[in-house]
Amino acid sequence: MIKPFSQACENNKQPILAQLKPVLANAKTVLEIGSGTGQHSVYFAQQLPHLQWYSSDRAINHEGIYLWHREVNLTNLHAPLELDLNNAWPIDKVDAIYTANTFHIVSWQLVEHFFAGVKQHLNDQGIVCIYGPFKYKGEFTSQSNNDFNRFLIERDPLSGIRDFAAVELLAKQAGLTLISDIAMPANNQLLIFKRQ
Repeated sequence: MIKPFSQACENNKQPILAQLKPVLANAKTVLEIGSGTGQHSVYFAQQLPHLQWYSSDRAINHEGIYLWHREVNLTNLHAPLELDLNNAWPIDKVDAIYTANTFHIVSWQLVEHFFAGVKQHLNDQGIVCIYGPFKYKGEFTSQSNNDFNRFLIERDPLSGIRDFAAVELLAKQAGLTLISDIAMPANNQLLIFKRQ
């Protein structure tokens, strides 16, 4: 198998890291939901050695993640967990949960399942970081996001760029408070929530 590669992951890893460093300074364990290629897990585990980084994805993506993990010898980077948002999560409690470019790919029902899992598995004072494009009051932040959304829905009618207010409401229902909503490169946002 050829090692999977995402140019978007390569482009956004440094800007994301700059934001993660301060908010995860006191965390010890992080669960990444939807690790995809595995690129982020390797980079962030290297750059944030105080964290135990748990990658996760559906089993179909594990082989590619392993190819990235095998290239580094990191004691704080763990083999990918098999995690499907339709099912129970294979982990107990963690200090932080991170996900990138997942909400617009999965169905809204699975976004709801994500927050149900957060409610169950995030420690008190825990942090949730969600990266990706969002709409605000029904409006896209750019024409390219509008075009991207059209592409997503044509491919899968259950997918699409989510509205920030709807996501924030789910977060509140899961006991989270919005700490910051940071504009990122390429018309993305980084939403940071905390369990108070």
